[in-house]
Amino acid sequence: MSNHRKKVLESLELGKATRYATEYDPSLLQTVPRSLARDVIGVGTELPFTGVDIWFGYELSWLRPSGIPQVALMRCTVPCNTDSIVESKSFKLYLNSFNQSQFESMEVVSTIIKRDVGGLLQAPVVIDLFTVGELAIFSPSEFAGDCIDDLDVSTNTYTVNTDLLQSDGTSKVKETLHSHLLKSNCLVTNQPDWASVVIDYTGQKLDRSSLLTYLVSFRNHNEFHEQCVERIFVDLWTKFELTELSVQAFYTRRGGLDINPFRSSSDSAQPRMIRSNRQ
Repeated sequence: MSNHRKKVLESLELGKATRYATEYDPSLLQTVPRSLARDVIGVGTELPFTGVDIWFGYELSWLRPSGIPQVALMRCTVPCNTDSIVESKSFKLYLNSFNQSQFESMEVVSTIIKRDVGGLLQAPVVIDLFTVGELAIFSPSEFAGDCIDDLDVSTNTYTVNTDLLQSDGTSKVKETLHSHLLKSNCLVTNQPDWASVVIDYTGQKLDRSSLLTYLVSFRNHNEFHEQCVERIFVDLWTKFELTELSVQAFYTRRGGLDINPFRSSSDSAQPRMIRSNRQ
């Protein structure tokens, strides 16, 4: 690990004793440069993908002027071309700092979060707040395409290995594949991160068994959610002759937050607004 990378990670609140603020405090938000991971996988300022990071928050509450609490669910959408990501523990602490502060309405809270996060990242983030009764947004959905999890394969490789990836001959296809077996570990705390991943692609046909063992090889890999998805995208994009590629992961929540990074080779591709039954 480079000295710069080590210094950045050590400056974070992640993995340290936690101070829970009792009043609204935007200074709790911290960032992590995306370059820490992109430099490693060979991604420079000219990104080979577009996309967003979609956060869902389940622990947001504040007080009405009457003193009665209000609760809401949050969706935060951040473009992938920002210089930094929001560090997830700091986001949790920031959202919890609303708990004992009074705000006039849900709209006011939404505006404040958009201002704070957008200002921190210097980007046009989108904040949507929902009441607990708005079930459709958070109802589990079926995943598109074919699930590759039940293929008859064996592996003992649990560190990322792109050599596992193989093509299935010279045929060209357009297909969607998904797996629920993606697991990686937090770069700082080593806590497990669990996810389902959907891969849409057009071009040289992927060998499904090799793709499954490749995804499983992330099992002992230490990297943030967004970085894992970008690594998967870059590995597939550089390894195979593809004309289109989209990768989206749906991570389970920790600390009341789940992150759903989406990366695509196409400006017109849109992330799937679906939820797994593990989320």
